[in-house]
Amino acid sequence: MRWRNLDRSQNVDDRRGTGRAGAVAGGIGGLGIIGVLLAIFLGGGGGGLGDALSGLGAGAPGQTVTQPPEYAGLDEVEDFVSAILGSTEVVWNDVFAESGRTYRPAELVLFTGFTESACGGANAQVGPHYCPLDKTIYIDRDFYAELERRFGAQGGDFAEAYVVAHEVAHHVQNELEIMDQVRSAQQSDPGQANAFSVALELQADCLAGVWANYIFQLGDVLEAGDIEEALNAAAAVGDDRIQSATQGQINPETWTHGSSEQRVQWFTQGYQTGDAAQCDTFNS
Repeated sequence: MRWRNLDRSQNVDDRRGTGRAGAVAGGIGGLGIIGVLLAIFLGGGGGGLGDALSGLGAGAPGQTVTQPPEYAGLDEVEDFVSAILGSTEVVWNDVFAESGRTYRPAELVLFTGFTESACGGANAQVGPHYCPLDKTIYIDRDFYAELERRFGAQGGDFAEAYVVAHEVAHHVQNELEIMDQVRSAQQSDPGQANAFSVALELQADCLAGVWANYIFQLGDVLEAGDIEEALNAAAAVGDDRIQSATQGQINPETWTHGSSEQRVQWFTQGYQTGDAAQCDTFNS
């Protein structure tokens, strides 16, 4: 991936090595209104919160310290994340503008170990996630190594970019108030809470595919094998693969993100169409 050709975002906060900490709080559904929202806002047919508000572990309180020299200044990790986040801002600025609205970009925090967030805190065990309360994405880059080591992902820079685009997609859902609708649906029908969460996550995969379509259209960024990296990463974080690796058995009733096949299917849908209105996972 020739990511150096991309414009940079100014919305990255590098906290790596500072040890900012906080206790982590718990922090998401058919749902026809989701399709209606997409149809009205994005045209055509028609977290995430589950990442940030469900089952986060506890991080020990700590004290902010000066950032160590290895993280001070702009290094390649921060530059890369700024480039990917910047590319998502271009995409969603355009999509929102087409419907007469203004896109308010997410913040992105790079951290190590743990850090404070409005959702009660973020730690390395959670992995990349979006907190809707402060509209911020939290990423501990060690997650990528864990993805390769434990779940067989092939890695690569475009796989890492896909993860950022997926979390940004949760921010898009939050801006469109889709998350609020999902939360209400879960409260009204707790028995379908996991199904609602799966639909939300698969929609984020599809919206990440829409971003990937934009990257493809640029013509000078994608390289051979990049899309395969994203598909491999999507498959690696399927609930079925994770359950098989961690529990030795698969239980679809407890899924919150969808199977490997579903995640690949919906990313591909977004990538091939380039149309966010085709990401109605709630009525398919």
